[in-house]
Amino acid sequence: MIPDRETIEGWQQWRLTRHAFVPAPRLTLAAYRKLSPRRRQIHDLHRIATHANLPMQETPMTRAVGKLMRSRLQTNSVKRKPTTRPGLMITGGGYQGKTETACEFAAAFEDTWLDMHAQINPAALPGTRDLHVPVAYVQTPVTAKPKSTCQAILDFFGADYKGMNLPQLTRAVRTSLRDHGNRVLLLDDITRLKMHRADDQDTLDLLRAFMSMHTTLVLIGVDIPGSGLLREGRHDPRTGQWVFPPSTAEGDDPATQTERRFDLVHLEPFRYDTAKGIVAWTEHLAGLQDGLRLFRAAPDMLTGGTMPEYLFRRTRGVVGLLERLIEEGCAEAIETGVETLTTDLLDGILINLGNDPRRDPEAGEIPDVPEPAPPRTAKRASRPHNTVFDDHGTSPAAGQ
Repeated sequence: MIPDRETIEGWQQWRLTRHAFVPAPRLTLAAYRKLSPRRRQIHDLHRIATHANLPMQETPMTRAVGKLMRSRLQTNSVKRKPTTRPGLMITGGGYQGKTETACEFAAAFEDTWLDMHAQINPAALPGTRDLHVPVAYVQTPVTAKPKSTCQAILDFFGADYKGMNLPQLTRAVRTSLRDHGNRVLLLDDITRLKMHRADDQDTLDLLRAFMSMHTTLVLIGVDIPGSGLLREGRHDPRTGQWVFPPSTAEGDDPATQTERRFDLVHLEPFRYDTAKGIVAWTEHLAGLQDGLRLFRAAPDMLTGGTMPEYLFRRTRGVVGLLERLIEEGCAEAIETGVETLTTDLLDGILINLGNDPRRDPEAGEIPDVPEPAPPRTAKRASRPHNTVFDDHGTSPAAGQ
């Protein structure tokens, strides 16, 4: 069963099993051929599952995100002052791993937090039995508005919100976060909130209200600075932070009416225009190749020759597109018996992202996918003219 991270039960199931997948064993082709037909079929299915569940690799970009996120979550979680916790925004293009990166570091924080407090909510009131939920993950609805965003948060906690208006929903969110001992609220695809809509002008007030709930607000979205969502904020180039005016949200303590701050971090794709970038890309390919289970894979299948440059051209350095291309290429290699990845095989793989109902193209969540190069027409070598039957005329000697 695939866990639904947008509920308490689903998030906990995913957190506890996120590293539990066991990849297919490494077999030689000779050992594979000795298996019965049924065992070979099972092993092939296991290999396909292995390629579809490759572990997330650390990259220079995710390392930077992780460093900032760990520091922010740890610092905010131990604050005792009734002040607003500074938030964090993770931005970048579609399929660049923003969600998985944020969820992985949030889950690691939760593991540590629960161990530190023996699985018990340290802020629980005597006699209460609310679940301890240090981390909540919520995906912003595709047709997002402040009201529906609050409802999505309450859905995570399983709270009843029937008949509530926006102020009541905001208070209900406050109550759920407080009673469950929440320390981190992940709001994914936040740029689905459209600031040009008249009824969405309360969005900034809603975000400011979230920031005063003594939980760390992590916003994840495509091109957050250019979305218009934070148009009332200003970017401080000295600190790299977005600064917001004081909140006027209902119920906010006047003592906490200070400037609200977000750290903005970009999760960028790989680059291939510097020596450092090429090395990082090649190392990533080497780590990716180590997880593959193809019988005729050379040690430098993804890193040798022109393959790194080819893979970069096909994916523009976007890790999600790279994994999709490799995953489907491996499936084709197994199906056809080629058992290796070549540029010719990958040229036949078209990455189609338009059939993912979880992503909103209008919010920039689906990137442009480079198409394979058109088939090259081999230039036919000119064949030498056969002169055996040519009439060269009468030789001078014969005419004498």
